[in-house]
Amino acid sequence: MSLKDKLRKLTPTFILEWNRQRKKRNRNAALTAQKKKGKSYSQADLEEDLRTAGLKEGDLVLVHSSLSRIGHLADGPKTFVDALINVIGERGTLAMPTSPNNVFQLNYIRNTPLFDVLNSPSKTGAITEYFRKLPDVMRSVHPTEPVSAIGPKADYLTKDHFGELTPYSEKSPFYRVSEQGGKILYVGVTLSMAGTNLHTLEDAVDFKYPVYYAEDFEIDVVDAEGKKHRVKTKVHNPVYSKKRRCDDLIPYFEEKGVLRHYPIGQANTLVIDAKGFFDAMIEGYQTKGITMYTPYGSED
Repeated sequence: MSLKDKLRKLTPTFILEWNRQRKKRNRNAALTAQKKKGKSYSQADLEEDLRTAGLKEGDLVLVHSSLSRIGHLADGPKTFVDALINVIGERGTLAMPTSPNNVFQLNYIRNTPLFDVLNSPSKTGAITEYFRKLPDVMRSVHPTEPVSAIGPKADYLTKDHFGELTPYSEKSPFYRVSEQGGKILYVGVTLSMAGTNLHTLEDAVDFKYPVYYAEDFEIDVVDAEGKKHRVKTKVHNPVYSKKRRCDDLIPYFEEKGVLRHYPIGQANTLVIDAKGFFDAMIEGYQTKGITMYTPYGSED
């Protein structure tokens, strides 16, 4: 375990939250200063960076992002989303996680009576909330980890997420991005901040750690036609959620050649080959016991 992770575990939650808010205020102040100096990124600037990072016409890409870490954008989230859509073109498909939850899944499910696919806002950043409300964007009907998508493969990505007991199954958008040979972008965020695709391993094998809470939960969901359904879902066990060391896996994925680093605006960005990423997880788990909880193998 890294020194940073050890310190985080020893630090009270209220101090961690205070520090997160402090960093956010500092980033917002820096963005305001950039705007005043006329140092904004245009759509063309971001398109150039995205193409340098390997995105091309026809790509299927799942994007995690932090708006503030990209730098000041001429038209806010629109600048970034338009750049992505223009680079992958009409044959490309763009997807983003649009979870209505920004706390432990157990806390969320205990305090949320209903998920409305059209109206429950995304809590995974300003870019995702802007994206999910665009015309023609589809959103999967899963109460804890919905994904929004637009493009030729959007329906395939999202249509079978409804009714899945876990959000990362082989019918999930997360798995299907890998199955379809897509790419995953972490723009200004890391695996520790947005590691949803890491969970596909847990549903793909006989996973030896009790990462799901023992109790299943029922929740109402409202679909795009306004029909209400009662569904069951599992949620992560917060005891194990606190044991994740996702970023410690980055060197492993680099070694496997499935993760590369590029700048998008000012944001450090991880560009991932989704199929290779999934295959590397399976291989690492089966041969060495590598997981986000044991990033150096079963003996670490």
